[in-house]
Amino acid sequence: MAQFKLKINGKFHQVDVDPNTPMLWVLRDHLDLVGTKFGCGIAQCGACTIHMDGNAVRACQLPVSSVEEAEITTIEGLSEKGDHPVQKAWMEHDVPQCGYCQAGQIMSASALLKKNPSPNDEEINQAMNGNICRCGTYTRIRAAIKTASQIA
Repeated sequence: MAQFKLKINGKFHQVDVDPNTPMLWVLRDHLDLVGTKFGCGIAQCGACTIHMDGNAVRACQLPVSSVEEAEITTIEGLSEKGDHPVQKAWMEHDVPQCGYCQAGQIMSASALLKKNPSPNDEEINQAMNGNICRCGTYTRIRAAIKTASQIA
C-alpha cells in the first residue's frame, strides 16, 4: 500500500492503495465517485473514460501511481449542475437509452470539443472511436456533439 495525493475535480484527495490499483477503482471504491462506470476492464469500451490533464483516458487500465501529478476530471466534475454544453446537448438530442455508457461518451466528447471546437464528422468519429454504445445511439451522439460545438 502507498499514499497518493490526487487532484480530482479540483479538490485534493489522499488515498492509501496499492500503486497498481486502476483509477476506476480508486474513484469508485475509495472516493465514492461512481459516475465513472466499469464496462470491459480492458480499455476497449470507453465506459470508464475520465480526463487526465484534459485528455480522455480509460480509468480501468490507468494505475493510480501514474496520475499523482495529473489533474483528473470525472463526470461529476465536468459541471456542478449538469449544464456543460455537451450535457445540455445530450439532453436536447435525447441521446441516452440505457445510459450506462453515457458518462464515458460525454467525457470523450467534451475532451474532443476542448481541443477542436468545430469538429467535422470524421473528427468526431475518430475521437469517439472506442466508446461503445450497446443501444446504438451513435447518430444522436454525433448530432449532440455538433450541437454542443455551437453552444460552447
